[in-house]
Amino acid sequence: MCFSIMTFSDGYGSTEGGGISRMIGQEECSRLKSAGRLAENVQVKIVDPNTGNALSVGQAGELWIKSPACMTGYIGDDEANAAAFDSDGWLKTGDLCYIDQDGFVYVVDRLKELIKYKAYQVPPAELEHVLHSHPEVADAAVIPYVIPNEEVGQIPAALVVRRDGSTLCESEVIDYVAKQVAPYKKIRKVLFVNKIPKSPAGKILRRELSNHILWSSFSRL
Repeated sequence: MCFSIMTFSDGYGSTEGGGISRMIGQEECSRLKSAGRLAENVQVKIVDPNTGNALSVGQAGELWIKSPACMTGYIGDDEANAAAFDSDGWLKTGDLCYIDQDGFVYVVDRLKELIKYKAYQVPPAELEHVLHSHPEVADAAVIPYVIPNEEVGQIPAALVVRRDGSTLCESEVIDYVAKQVAPYKKIRKVLFVNKIPKSPAGKILRRELSNHILWSSFSRL
């Protein structure tokens, strides 16, 4: 299913595609967890990343867009352009999203950051949200364990910053998450750290976390 809005206003969220969503007015700003309602002059569709088929309202998939503000391509990089656009000119954002019946966009995670556990795809952001709800967790991040499991593939691993005075242990973290998510999404390894490395914009530096887990794993040998 393809969505589009053709009116005029301001206040947009943006990527390489220019303005995609907006948060203006009481109604739009009251939609907690939403990235806003689809912006003007933007065509959007949610696509199954495995089949390329368009999905319907409420179904999560990759966000593809078309708009006058969308970039036309990367200069001198045919390979990147082939990966970024389909044959009809839709820009593949790499964002896992869904759109509700009122046209509000919800970002689940980045496709490249999904953890591939068995035949499932686990969004780290969902597990991070659960971890942040624990009263003894000051901060947390979830990444695939650096040493893949031959039987199941990638294992969800959490790096957790305890609040001052907390004695939270690994089993307590694992049990807390397991009670709130599907079995395939469960955290299976926990490493306690002093802080979660982030960019100046607040984005989690997941590569640094992978190095941290790898070093910790070898140091235990």
